[in-house]
Amino acid sequence: MMELSSKVKYALLALLKIASHYEQGDFLQIDQIAADRQIPDRYLAQLLMMLRRCGIVRSQRGAKGGYLLAREPRQISLMEILACLEGIKNPEPEGQAASQTMEDFVIQQVWREATMAAEAVFQRYTLQDLCEKRDEGQQLNTMYHI
Repeated sequence: MMELSSKVKYALLALLKIASHYEQGDFLQIDQIAADRQIPDRYLAQLLMMLRRCGIVRSQRGAKGGYLLAREPRQISLMEILACLEGIKNPEPEGQAASQTMEDFVIQQVWREATMAAEAVFQRYTLQDLCEKRDEGQQLNTMYHI
């Protein structure tokens, strides 16, 4: 089963926080995001720098500076975020190598198919979708506490 790396988890948590302020155009400072999402400041700074280089967030210096999404949340796919943080691996060639057994070939074929299916899901979902799922979950949680 695919594991969610801490790098991706922390980045998604930060991006959800930043996305919640997108409509207002508010820049969020690293210390605000780090405290709210319980992410180490220095690690968050590195993640945000990577996301900025990929054009997912933009930054502004100064007292009113911080980070803001570079585009609308619905325009940022999870696949784009994953590709930025983890990089995209080049797929192995389709042909069967001479030293490869049929079992190896079959296993790689199934793994490639599973990877392509996962990538399709990550491409289909956007940061906006995650925000909406979070909001739905919060509403359901609130309803149970009435």
